[in-house]
Amino acid sequence: MHTSHSIPLPNRPPLLLGPKPVIMGILNVTPDSFSDGGQHDRLASAVAHAHQMLAEGADIIDIGGESTRPGAAPVGVQGELDRVMPVIDALVAEGITAPISIDTYKPLVADQAIQAGASIINDVHGLQGAPEMAEVAALHDVPVIAMHWDKDRDPGAPFMGAVANYLARSIAIAEQAGISRDRIILDPGFGFAKSLADNYELLDKLDELAALDLPLLVGTSRKSMIGKLLGNQPEERLAGTIATNVLGYRNGGHIFRVHDVRAVSDALRVAQATLYGPPETLG
Repeated sequence: MHTSHSIPLPNRPPLLLGPKPVIMGILNVTPDSFSDGGQHDRLASAVAHAHQMLAEGADIIDIGGESTRPGAAPVGVQGELDRVMPVIDALVAEGITAPISIDTYKPLVADQAIQAGASIINDVHGLQGAPEMAEVAALHDVPVIAMHWDKDRDPGAPFMGAVANYLARSIAIAEQAGISRDRIILDPGFGFAKSLADNYELLDKLDELAALDLPLLVGTSRKSMIGKLLGNQPEERLAGTIATNVLGYRNGGHIFRVHDVRAVSDALRVAQATLYGPPETLG
C-alpha cells in the first residue's frame, strides 16, 4: 500500500501524498518535445493549456523548456529562460493555486523560476549533474524531484539494485546540501537510459524502491516503452499510458506526470477506489 508524506511548499499548504494519487500535468513550452513539441510554445497557448489541465484535475503544473528526447538540440540557459519565465510569470499573475514545478537541470533556470513563483524543482539528473542544483533547492527551501538517469550504469549489475543505489546517492547529495528529507521526491526515470525490458521490470518492481521511504513519481506518459511494445505513435498511446499509470499506482506510486490529465485521473480514481474503497459520500 501507499506510504504517506507531507511535502512542505513555500507560501502554500503542503503537498499531501499517500493513497490519493497526485496528478502532475506536463506543460512543454518547446518546439521539439517527442509528443507535444510546438503545441504550447507560444505564451497564450501555454497558459490556456495549463488552465485546461487544472480544470481536468491536475494538482501540479510541470513546466519544461528543453526537450530531453534522444537527439534533441541542447538549449542554452538564456534560451530556456526565455521559454519558461513568461509562462511562470503569467500563471503566477493570474493567481493559480496549484504548485508549479520547473523541469530543468540548469541551476540558474531553477533559481529564476523559484524566485518567480515556482515551488518544486524537477531535475532529470537527480542532483548528480550540476553541483549547484542542490544548493539552489536548499537556498530556497523547496522540494526536489530527483530522477534516475544513469548513462554509465553497469549492465551486469542487478537492475533494481542499481536504480536504488543511484537514487540513494541523490538523497545523500540533497541532504548534504541541507535539503531536508521531507522535501525529496524520487523519480525512477522510465525511458531514460533503459531498455524496453528494464522499463517493464521497473514498473513491475516499483514497490522495491519503497525501502528508500520517499514518495515516488511515475512518468510513463506516451513514452517509447509503450510505443515499442504496441507499435504506435505518441498520440496513440493513451491506453498504454493509462495501463502503466494504474500499475505504477498499484505498486506504490504517488505522483503521476502525464499529458492526458482527465483520462489518467479518472483511471487512477478507479484504482484508488479498488485498493482503498470508494468515498463514503458516494454510498
